[in-house]
Amino acid sequence: MALSRRAMVTGIAAGTVLPLAAQSQAQAQAQADAAGDEVQNILSTAAAWRQTAAERDMLYRQAFNIAADRLDAALRGEGQQRRGRRPLAFVSDVDDTVLSSDTYWARLLSAGKQAFDDELWDAWVRENGPTPTPGAVEFTHYAESRGVQVFYVSSRDQGPDTHELGVANLRHAGLAFADDAHVTMLRDSSDKEPAQRAIAAEYDVIAYLGDNLNDFARRYYVKSVSERKALATEDSERFGRDFILFPNNTDGHWMRAIFGESEPADTPAYRARMLQAAQGLVT
Repeated sequence: MALSRRAMVTGIAAGTVLPLAAQSQAQAQAQADAAGDEVQNILSTAAAWRQTAAERDMLYRQAFNIAADRLDAALRGEGQQRRGRRPLAFVSDVDDTVLSSDTYWARLLSAGKQAFDDELWDAWVRENGPTPTPGAVEFTHYAESRGVQVFYVSSRDQGPDTHELGVANLRHAGLAFADDAHVTMLRDSSDKEPAQRAIAAEYDVIAYLGDNLNDFARRYYVKSVSERKALATEDSERFGRDFILFPNNTDGHWMRAIFGESEPADTPAYRARMLQAAQGLVT
């Protein structure tokens, strides 16, 4: 990326080049100055929260703590009347549940994008860009140490090698059960229930982990903000018990309820609709 004149002046003083870290700071400041008169990227606040908020990290830790408590309770035999003699397991989503997409959103913003970009995403996946979410590595290895399995069910499509890429991402992040037997990648559908039912037929599922209501039940896959909220409220007693929810403020089917699709293109109508949603005008 070419430096602006301001960045070059900031980075070089008396013929001396600043250290790399200082150059990076100078470049970032130059970019900020150059963008000062431009409209702020509508995703920047959400991405900033992902990158900086300790609260966000602790929501992940909290969710994995709940999962570990549920695991311990199951091993103690609590609720045994509703449990069979099948081995215990968790069923988990992948992206923004056990794998973080923070670096993807940073890349997207650096590229000047205002909405989800499939080409950037696919390249990032192939580069093993995902990192573990806070607490994910510890939880999956704790489950493994207690003899409880974790199965991953995700909806992705990077072509014929989608499955191999998904396994590689999980393995690269250091998660337990990152193997073919525990990973399901759905290329043609976001309906996870058939795969989940197949796992539940052989294992006693302690809980389902996800950042999207559709990770728990297909009935949440609706195109209405108010209907999604109503359906989730009906099942509110299951959250923190059967369903363990993780935060995701940049993408998911909550976007579909606003725009009619999960990954809307950047258009003036998209930006206007996002502002309406932020004002509570979309139901």
